[in-house]
Amino acid sequence: MHEAVVSLIGRDRPVELRVWRSFWDRLHTGGLRRGEATALLASLSTRMPDRVTLGAFLDSLAERRPARPADGFGPAVNIVGTGGGPRTFNISTAAAFVAAAMGVRVVKTGSRAYTGSCGSLDLLEELGITPATSYEQTRDVLERCGIAFAGHFVYPREIALLARAVAPLDLRQLGSFVNTLGPFLADVPVTAQVTGVSRPAVLDALRHAAGHTSRATGRTVWLTDNDAGADEFLAFTTNRVRAYESGGEDEFTLVPGALGLGAGHLADLAPAEDGVRGATSLFQDVLAGRGGPAATQTVCLNAAALAVAGRLTGDWHQALGAARAALHNGSALRLVERLRTREAAHA
Repeated sequence: MHEAVVSLIGRDRPVELRVWRSFWDRLHTGGLRRGEATALLASLSTRMPDRVTLGAFLDSLAERRPARPADGFGPAVNIVGTGGGPRTFNISTAAAFVAAAMGVRVVKTGSRAYTGSCGSLDLLEELGITPATSYEQTRDVLERCGIAFAGHFVYPREIALLARAVAPLDLRQLGSFVNTLGPFLADVPVTAQVTGVSRPAVLDALRHAAGHTSRATGRTVWLTDNDAGADEFLAFTTNRVRAYESGGEDEFTLVPGALGLGAGHLADLAPAEDGVRGATSLFQDVLAGRGGPAATQTVCLNAAALAVAGRLTGDWHQALGAARAALHNGSALRLVERLRTREAAHA
């Protein structure tokens, strides 16, 4: 059995960089024994690994990535959660459009549904918006529209190889570790990232991943969580934020009442019950300003967080005001139509 698998099962020593390199080499060449990939994912998903193992895991994948444009996308922000937690409508995707309508440059990553019925990629597909398939295409859409959605190309090829190796088992069920760590696996050259964490049990490991990513890329990374267990900012409960920048860590709390927010419950953020089509209709209603107060305020709060993390402004009240204006004057919804029109023109 490969040394990485033995170490993860035994938990008696960390998996160092050289061991991860060996594991990926064997994965690429088909040299793993039957069941080793399954055992590795099951062990990682049962309990988050130690810091040395986690850091080496991230470094081992980063060094295998193909080259990308050295100058990145310029100032841009990504909002992406770890998944899990209470089922809600597509808050982060709505916030991405509102933030972009405010003037924040947004490059968003995401996935298909993991625990819910409609993930960000499911929603985009229903809207008729195709995620970019290369860095060049992402940059082109970003420059033209102020927002772009990056497709699977930003994730390590090794993840796809693991999915094939464990088939016919479902990676979404077996590999919860991959989904949880997903925000830090995507190679997106943004300057800031806002990531919500739904499970307190993984928070310590993700704090290490966030700090590791910030130091390695120079990116500002915010981790946010709340007592409701949602992986987005909520407008009716206190949100805790850990910010990583230039090798340092800062913590602050965001109290909705201090920002003039606070009314609502999780039930006000519930997804539509009739699948992707219903989720898309609800999403458009929210962007059209027809959402309930809690839904509207929560989307605006997340959009404001992108503006502050991305340094468009340092004033939360100003950011919230701009978010409300972008939602209620129709500019956020028009941005959706602009992307759809672009897709139709390039079809």
